[in-house]
Amino acid sequence: MSATVFYEPYRLPAGILALVVHSVFFALLYFGFNWNRQVFSTPTMSVELWQSLPEAAVAPPVTPKVVEVVPPPLEKKAAPDIAIPDKKKAGVKPVETKLEKKKTPPKEIEQAKKKIAEQDERIAKQQVAREQAERLRQEELASEQAAREKAERLKQTEMAAATGKVVDEYRAKIQAKIRKNIVEPPDVPKDARAVFSVTLLPGGDVLPPRLIKSSGNAAYDDAVERAIRKSAPLPLPPDVQMFNRFRNLELIFKPE
Repeated sequence: MSATVFYEPYRLPAGILALVVHSVFFALLYFGFNWNRQVFSTPTMSVELWQSLPEAAVAPPVTPKVVEVVPPPLEKKAAPDIAIPDKKKAGVKPVETKLEKKKTPPKEIEQAKKKIAEQDERIAKQQVAREQAERLRQEELASEQAAREKAERLKQTEMAAATGKVVDEYRAKIQAKIRKNIVEPPDVPKDARAVFSVTLLPGGDVLPPRLIKSSGNAAYDDAVERAIRKSAPLPLPPDVQMFNRFRNLELIFKPE
């Protein structure tokens, strides 16, 4: 029986691929081994010996250079040449100002001046009227003040007169009461005058009297002093505010 040989078309590329893979594998092993040897090899160190340290070179000081900065010159801009057209030549009518365009007629100016004068005159009259009214008011106030002062003076005069009348009335009552109690000694001169200072207390009581001027007759002076003590309480006005007018009295006594 004869054997039949079959051709396999994929066997050759597979063999070539296997050969390439093995070649790459052996190359990696080779280069990896050489790299490990280089990494783990012992490093060497070289040392150079010196007898003395070298002197350090001192650099000379650097002098800064002053650079003067000069600003660039300003360029003068030439004024643009603007041609001013001649209005007369161009036939352009010049623009008129408001004052030139509208002139106030003389009649209106006179009317305005007249109104201003009338207004000033009216203001002056009002000012004069106000000044006159103020002067009259001040005069009225002064007149009223003078009338009040006059009424006050009149009132005070009337009160003083009334008070003086009361004081005179009660002084006469006090002297009359004391005179009734005087027992005159004989042979007293008719021109004898005895002056006593009498101090009264509220209610009319009397402190011990004090002889200011003697009558020249001791018996008459003693008789008057006894009469003053005996006459207490002396009569006083009912108005308590008038008591100060009777606190200290200076009384004159003479024989009847």
